[in-house]
Amino acid sequence: MPTLSDVEQDAVNRAQAEPMLDQVRAWSAINSGSRNLPGLERVAGALADAFSVLPGELTLEDATDVEQVSENGATFTLDHGRNLHLAVRPDAPVQLLFTGHMDTVFGADHAFQDLQWLEDGVLNGPGVADMKGGLAVMLAALKAVEAVPGADRIGYEVVVNSDEEVGSPGSAALLARASRGKRAALTYEPSALPDGTLAGARPGSGNFSIVVNGRSAHAGRNPEDGRNALLAAADLALRFDQLRRDGLSVNPARIDGGSPNNVVPDKAVLRVNLRPRTPELQADAEEAIAAIVAAVAAERDVTIHAHGGFGRPPKPMTDDMLKLFELVKQAGADLGQPIGWKATGGVCDGNNIAACGVPVIDTMGVRGGKIHSMEEFLISESLGERAALSALTILRIAEGRL
Repeated sequence: MPTLSDVEQDAVNRAQAEPMLDQVRAWSAINSGSRNLPGLERVAGALADAFSVLPGELTLEDATDVEQVSENGATFTLDHGRNLHLAVRPDAPVQLLFTGHMDTVFGADHAFQDLQWLEDGVLNGPGVADMKGGLAVMLAALKAVEAVPGADRIGYEVVVNSDEEVGSPGSAALLARASRGKRAALTYEPSALPDGTLAGARPGSGNFSIVVNGRSAHAGRNPEDGRNALLAAADLALRFDQLRRDGLSVNPARIDGGSPNNVVPDKAVLRVNLRPRTPELQADAEEAIAAIVAAVAAERDVTIHAHGGFGRPPKPMTDDMLKLFELVKQAGADLGQPIGWKATGGVCDGNNIAACGVPVIDTMGVRGGKIHSMEEFLISESLGERAALSALTILRIAEGRL
């Protein structure tokens, strides 16, 4: 029967003893919807206070500028919250990355604001699983590792961003910078299933706003002089839909624009999401988008500008990633926690980290479920389980088992 070393057992015990549930309840009581900048600032301050017990340099970094497209096709800069960044022992021989997010999908005006116990050990509340619980698990594991011999061999960066739920546009550069030179990364999204199953391969995700500029004209007197932007946007949507195939989903989601019935509309904006499962399919999709835009622009005599891109690259299962999964699986077995994994259709910051060449497991957070709904729940006993799993995983990576 596998046993833990004395150092491993000490770290596990310390991680499990941390007051994670109290932290989750306090952090989840602060609304931190992705667009609630005052709420994000409050929770960032609370997290900075909590993570300041770790050594290293902690900062709250401004988001990079993010360009958005309005309903009338104009571009503007959208503000995002600050991101927590902690760098510990950058010269240590083993360098790791730990990431999470402070934002939720529930805005300040959303009906879902309060916490309640659904039953013994099952806590319902905004962000309890996704991912205030994961942040508590991360902190508990790092505090435990810092308290045992050998911690000086481990260097790491922590990134807790404020915009993950909207695609991490303002923190992507920080994530890429923090990924450099890392042996492995752990991200604390909730488990893929309530039983603790991890997410394996993930598709990529691209969001595009296609702005069409046509020409207005009187719909009765001289419609032939107009260039109907709404029809061009609809044409684009139908052609995008034809790109669907195995491994590539396409969702034309919305068309903004139009005009009074007696005016040929000269402006429209198509919003579309594409999800390729491999980098090759992403490259094919990018070529197809360019070709479709050029064809519709020429055939309908309109001007088209495509804004956006694949903010989440595909995350296929690589050999290095499989080795990391196997290490976590063995750590789980030694703790009495069966660990499996499965491919999933969602995306997260793990996609971006993997694209930097770093093996990552992005569902090291709590067991729970029904995220992004008012039924979101956290299984409270999983806080100790997952903190122990992370602490043991970190120590074993540091030992050179990866």
